[in-house]
Amino acid sequence: MEQSSRRNFLAAGLALPAAGMGAPQAPVKEVKLAWRTLGKTGLKVTSLSFGCMTTSDASVIQRAADLGIVHFDTARAYQSGNNERMVGAALKSRRKQVIISTKTRAETKQAALADLDTSLKELGTDYLDIWYLHQRNDPAAVTDELLEVQRAAKQAGKIRFAGVSTHFNMDQMLPFLAKRGQTDVALTTYNFAMRSVAEANNAKMDAPQSDMTAAIRDARKSGMGIVAMKALAGGTSRVERGDRVYGANPQALVKQLKQEGAPVAAIKWVLRNESVDTAIVCMANHEELDENLQAMAQTFGDKDEKLLNAQLAYIGPTYCRMCGACQGVCDKGVPVPDMLRFASYADGYGQFAMARERFLELPEQVRAIRCRDCASCSVDCPHGVHVRERVGQAQEWFA
Repeated sequence: MEQSSRRNFLAAGLALPAAGMGAPQAPVKEVKLAWRTLGKTGLKVTSLSFGCMTTSDASVIQRAADLGIVHFDTARAYQSGNNERMVGAALKSRRKQVIISTKTRAETKQAALADLDTSLKELGTDYLDIWYLHQRNDPAAVTDELLEVQRAAKQAGKIRFAGVSTHFNMDQMLPFLAKRGQTDVALTTYNFAMRSVAEANNAKMDAPQSDMTAAIRDARKSGMGIVAMKALAGGTSRVERGDRVYGANPQALVKQLKQEGAPVAAIKWVLRNESVDTAIVCMANHEELDENLQAMAQTFGDKDEKLLNAQLAYIGPTYCRMCGACQGVCDKGVPVPDMLRFASYADGYGQFAMARERFLELPEQVRAIRCRDCASCSVDCPHGVHVRERVGQAQEWFA
């Protein structure tokens, strides 16, 4: 029974990205846009930008541009490189009017330069507006060699601005990047689930004063542009869970939360922080585009707070806040935040193929570890994530 359920989930996950392909393009409607300046870059961006990771339908990107969205974010690794190619084709006719960012996970000069040239070719452009060193969660991962590659790429006219993206340990990474002074834009995880433990216990969302909020404020004061990602806290408001779920009738709860506007509330929560210049949010289809655009014209209110409290209660046992409390690994060497992130890619965003690809990049000895072989878990998440069950679930999916 479990194996059959797993197969059904994997099949559904693999089918999701293609669901929007070939869909007729929705009519362009007038949208109220909110504009902000991306740090010292001088780039003018709408407060909501387009995260292209889950998008397979070029018409959604084209319509977003027609509506006034100017910033589109992709990465070398998205959809095995196909995402860059699709984004480039979708925006080719308006290249000078849009801002395109992409990312490299390369760790050496040679690999980074190769990624840069490939990205330029696939995107069909002579330059990138922002080029990120991707998934740098420790200062040691932002090497002098890679920073020099970015400086050289600027001088060669291949990139306009240098960026770094970070998924966890953000309250350490942002001060580090600001102090180094060589990063124009930081792309950082930031969402309603990332309040401090004290704030979570108080269950109030109307005054986010967590360490992460303070780190964003201070980094922005230094002149660094701030781009928020993962505003939906794992995307679990978009896709119903697979073969193991938490709580009674979760599919009905997910549907209700979405119908009542939880995704928009999550985006509004991020955008109310004036130190955030823009939030890149994944939009796989026209429905999600129309839904998300509302966030720029609305303010965060009591209804939003109630929705997000309900959403947080639902995702609480599964969503990693990227707080760094577990130091990134368990006693057996499993990279806990990474495994939890891979799981959210699969059942939160419907990107199983990408999630498994990231899993297979882990060292063989790490992939061989099974949480079911441990009598107890060495990680005690301060936010209540069921680490052993959730990571064990991901191991079953991807191994």
